[in-house]
Amino acid sequence: MRAMVLAGPGQPLQETRLDDPVPGPGQVLLKVRACGVCRTDLHVVDGELPAPGHAVIPGHEIVGTVALLGEGVTRFRLGERVGVPWLGFACGECRYCRAGRENLCDSAGFTGYTLPGGYADRLVADARFCFPIPERYSDAEAAPLLCAGLIGFRALRMAGDARRLGLYGFGAAAHLVAQVALAQGREVYAFTRPGDTAAQALALALGATWAGGSDEMPPVRLDAALLFAPVGALVPAALRALDKGGVVVCAGIHMSDIPAFPYDLLWEERRICSVANLTRQDGEDFMAIAARTPLAVHAVLYPLGEANAALADLRAGRLTGAAVLQVDAG
Repeated sequence: MRAMVLAGPGQPLQETRLDDPVPGPGQVLLKVRACGVCRTDLHVVDGELPAPGHAVIPGHEIVGTVALLGEGVTRFRLGERVGVPWLGFACGECRYCRAGRENLCDSAGFTGYTLPGGYADRLVADARFCFPIPERYSDAEAAPLLCAGLIGFRALRMAGDARRLGLYGFGAAAHLVAQVALAQGREVYAFTRPGDTAAQALALALGATWAGGSDEMPPVRLDAALLFAPVGALVPAALRALDKGGVVVCAGIHMSDIPAFPYDLLWEERRICSVANLTRQDGEDFMAIAARTPLAVHAVLYPLGEANAALADLRAGRLTGAAVLQVDAG
């Protein structure tokens, strides 16, 4: 198999030939067709997350077709197209799993981090943590749904019934969750890097009520703010934009330090919370929404061998929408 491998934090990915993996009981072998490039991949590559102690094949927005079924797998058939998300394993036994919060599992395994990921043309995955893909989306369109879409959806759920919704960092996740929010009858206010007119234009084209820089105040007070940019300084900025009782949802796995801010920004029952991973139920629910709601996925395509270039463009803020690696699975 062909894979882009991270030998150590801060190093460029190296194109490598490895033995084809073999599915064990309960697993499936996939021929990878496409894999989204997520900011979490960037945090892994740049060493902003704890090193897992082994070489890593990144990637957790994976679309592939089933090539082999491990013993006991009856959920999928050969040739079926499925998606693999960030949460690749949960124990099912810890107190979090038993409470329906497997996203907080004490022994969770994460695709493209502690488990092999989709920057490769072959992948073995736990069949219980794979999802069928709605037919209406191409491989490249479906890939960002597996994390940008899923994490955005979980963040939106944590916003409750907020009507006026601010999205900070209008990239892969925000451009998808904006469409879900609009379909639910909410108002969307998009915040981009100052001067990023392309992202602002995309937000307005998708139906946002307003779009501006993250250094601006919206024209109205917000009921909730979802933060997708890993910038701690956006937390007090979002608090300033909130109405009473509003919530700031930090949707990333990593964020720079949050600076000190006066208590009056938090007063009047404003809240700050974070999103950690996802559950299989999140995946089932979001894929059902994606099947009935035609989401416009803005994907920038790269060959698998240009994964480093895709990561560099994401790091530099040169992307509008989502980066996706196209994989020739052969």
